[in-house]
Amino acid sequence: MTDHSADIFISGGGIAGQVTAAAFAEAGFSVVMADPFTPVITADEDKSDLRSTAFLQPARQLFDRIGLWPILKTHAKPLDQLAVIDTVGWPPETRERRVFQSDDMGNEPFGWNLMNWVVRREIWSYLQDQPRIKSLYGTGFRSLVQRTGQIIVTLTNGDIVRARMGVAADGKFSPLREAAGISISTTRYGQKSLAFTVTHDLPHRNISTEIYNEGGPFTIVPLPDIDGQNASAIVWMNKGPRAVELMNMPVARFEDVMFTRSTGLLGRMHLQGNRSVWPIITQTADQLTSGRVAVVAEAAHALPPIGAQGLNTSLNDVIALLDLAVKSPHTLGDAPMMQAYAKIRASDIARRARVIDLFNRVTRSGDGVMQAIRLIGLKAVHDVTPMRKRVMRAGLGPK
Repeated sequence: MTDHSADIFISGGGIAGQVTAAAFAEAGFSVVMADPFTPVITADEDKSDLRSTAFLQPARQLFDRIGLWPILKTHAKPLDQLAVIDTVGWPPETRERRVFQSDDMGNEPFGWNLMNWVVRREIWSYLQDQPRIKSLYGTGFRSLVQRTGQIIVTLTNGDIVRARMGVAADGKFSPLREAAGISISTTRYGQKSLAFTVTHDLPHRNISTEIYNEGGPFTIVPLPDIDGQNASAIVWMNKGPRAVELMNMPVARFEDVMFTRSTGLLGRMHLQGNRSVWPIITQTADQLTSGRVAVVAEAAHALPPIGAQGLNTSLNDVIALLDLAVKSPHTLGDAPMMQAYAKIRASDIARRARVIDLFNRVTRSGDGVMQAIRLIGLKAVHDVTPMRKRVMRAGLGPK
């Protein structure tokens, strides 16, 4: 048994936990990060995260600030435009297409798309050389004792961690959140999303595209070329049984259905590697702190994969917590800091959860009235300039 002391204990070594560790270490805090699993850092392992994330401008600014962007940017594809295509029926019939331009918001792209497993690999490698971070992969959280000035954590291998603040970054089923006594509220939609990578005949021109139809959006997000071929990451939302059917469909048949669902936008698409399937829920923590423990990322909120809000909202949590700690490092984890964090993030999280919940219900519907509302809403948001800019600004995250 080892007794560790640190400023911060982080439960969870996924992307959110890794970024949290890197951010606080760069700011001068000592960190112990524990995760029961070793990181999956290749695309072909069973538990590899085959999703991609379009990191929006605030996330990129955080990466710049804490020294991660130089190792990530070579794997990133900038997203200059967002196209939205509204379709109905099968085969899908296109009713409208609208394109949102990043230059409406300034000189930078909306975001930069990276494969999640690549992000995990690059940050994992970076963390190995950071003297302020002790990464305990293969060792998970077991129990928590809260004291006035510290938390005492017992890990699954019997080690003890004494820290001034705890951060639950350990996912939807967060054991640290549960140990801290924080409850959750969950909405289920009966949907699942497929995530996978494709190459395709036609160039994507750095345009991220969402194609609406019954069941949910078919989202195409640009990636760097694969072996000289145009490549994109796909997130395809469907009703649960249809998603399972697609997951198990022979590749040739799957590619035929995918071509139809994508309206042939980028020509024939060819599956690269495995498919993964993920349940679609909205889940929010009923409070963001308890004692000296703060919850972030999917421990605090899990959202449907729409509008690149999931991991970007998670990194907004990290930014808020980091700013408070840097502003007053001597009060790390005390009650006023925890209250300030909750106040800063609670309203933004609740608002995004409501908007994405509504958006998901409208975009997945096969009902004619809802489809008409969807079409009217798309035109209004895009064609009225002040509204378009307001929605785009809100999508990037809080200022």
